Amino acid sequence: MAATTKRKTSLTLDAAALDGARELGINVSAVADAALIKAVADARRKTWLAENAGAFAAQSDWHARHGHPLADIMTAPGGSSWTT
Repeated sequence: MAATTKRKTSLTLDAAALDGARELGINVSAVADAALIKAVADARRKTWLAENAGAFAAQSDWHARHGHPLADIMTAPGGSSWTT
């Protein structure tokens, strides 16, 4: 696994939460790092979905008009080979 580059920063956090974390031995930097990584990934996903909404709508419209091109071999619910 490749080493990640770390950079010092300053955060302003809720005093009670920070005191509680210290009392419990919680690594605040690790928690903040993990939360920031998740927040960035979530924001990128949301942006990507918004940027590509037109393509998704066009694909959905095409499928509504023409059916799914692989419908005859789909094994998911809705596919012609799906049996209950």
